[in-house]
Amino acid sequence: MSDTAEQGEHQAERRDQEPTTEEERTQERRKRRIAANRNAERALARLGFQGTLRERLAFVQEAAEPYDLDEPSDMYGGGVVELLEKRVAELLGKEAAAFFPTGTMAQQVALRCWAGRTGNPTVALHPLAHPEVHERGAFSQVSGLRPVHVTSEPRQPTADEVRDFPEPFGTLMLELPLRDAGFVLPSWEELTAVVEAARERDAVVHFDGARLWESTTHFGRPLDEISDLADSVYVSFYKSLEALGGAALVGPKTLIDEAKTWRHRYGGMVFQQFPSALTALAGLDQELPRLPAYVAHARVVADALREGFAAAGVPWIRVHPEQPHTNEFQVWLPYDPDTVGDAAIRQAEETSTALFANPWITKGPGLAFTEVYVRAAGLEWTAEDVKAAVADLVVRLKEETAT
Repeated sequence: MSDTAEQGEHQAERRDQEPTTEEERTQERRKRRIAANRNAERALARLGFQGTLRERLAFVQEAAEPYDLDEPSDMYGGGVVELLEKRVAELLGKEAAAFFPTGTMAQQVALRCWAGRTGNPTVALHPLAHPEVHERGAFSQVSGLRPVHVTSEPRQPTADEVRDFPEPFGTLMLELPLRDAGFVLPSWEELTAVVEAARERDAVVHFDGARLWESTTHFGRPLDEISDLADSVYVSFYKSLEALGGAALVGPKTLIDEAKTWRHRYGGMVFQQFPSALTALAGLDQELPRLPAYVAHARVVADALREGFAAAGVPWIRVHPEQPHTNEFQVWLPYDPDTVGDAAIRQAEETSTALFANPWITKGPGLAFTEVYVRAAGLEWTAEDVKAAVADLVVRLKEETAT
């Protein structure tokens, strides 16, 4: 075969392997993005769940080191799972806690229990709250609950909106922070006023606290004081604490006893859960004390991003919130999401520096946003490091838009 013919055959093979549909292109971009971020020498956050099976198994073994591994393993929620439940209840200042395999199940159960106790299946919550955006209508489809929205604004609800809502509801659910609005939190005064307004309406209050762990800096209050405002609270173990999975529901013992019954009915009575429980305990020991430092440094990173893009001549940028409420926030840029996403991937691949590790999402013509997480790896970045990475990214953006 001639060289020309062989080259033509290789080109045809490459074309056959290239993604042809939008879904295939999205999946291919996702694979490249994750691989580039995993291989990067510098990143603002390294998310454990993106590790290999070998790394995750080693993580479980490391998390288990402080514990007596000769004690009996958990079976249907005993042993180390009970230890975790007790620890979380004490941290959040509640009578009891129940471990759940997922936060979706924990909140379904909590709100179902409250509906039975109040006699009202209506749940007031934000339209950007996790159950409305990410759970495929589970409230109504699985639990028979009726969601209503106290506000349509991309922010936390106000006390007046709760107090003046034109129909009764049995439970007010507040997601703290509200992730899809930009990880936003109310002020402490606003939060206490909203809770008081719900109480005036004889409604119970439930906190979706998937990321409540990192909210103490913003509120200037310890976890138990924040939790004390609510009748029940759900917390996640993998979003901030790097556990393999799992969640907890905390509240009065009578509620938690009932929740455990519904947990069984919902299929959450898992035979053994020690890997998740051990890594959750490790997260409470190791990651929880570090979260205030992550929050503080997220504010340094946010300022540096804003200054870096302005210095590089980008006509418009928004960091939202301007001062991050937690260690996670949004960045908005005036580019097509594929353009800025591809530039960010190339930067990670070619420089081994991952500035933006998450996908870019369209929010209108020529407008995209992404989420930025700051974890332990990000503490190594100075403001000047961030600005230098921004300058490099903008060069690549100009190359992308010029082609």
